Order: sequence, then C-alpha cells, then structure tokens
Amino acid sequence: MLAKYWKKIGLIIIIIACVFNVMSKLVNKLSLNKEMIYSATFMQQQENENQENNENSENQ
Repeated sequence: MLAKYWKKIGLIIIIIACVFNVMSKLVNKLSLNKEMIYSATFMQQQENENQENNENSENQ
C-alpha cells in the first residue's frame, strides 16, 4: 500500500513542512511598529554622526 501512495504521502509531508516553516517565520517576525521605531532610531543616530563629522571637518 505504501508503494502505491508514496508520492501523495511525500507531497503531504512537504506541504506540512512548508506550512510550519511559514508559520514559524510569521510568529518570530517583528511587529511593524517596532521595526519602524528601530529604523527611525538608526536614521537619527546616523544623522547625528554625520553632523558631528561635518562639524569636525569644518573646525580643522
């Protein structure tokens, strides 16, 4: 019986594995709000560093 249905069984196993993979990625994904806050913080830090570099180069 297994020889007759091995393709269907394999396909079902692959589909279940893909569903679990997608669900784990969705569960572990950061929320959009946190991602936007992290991005804004990073951009602010970069802008501050650029301003400091510009001030240092003007003073020299």
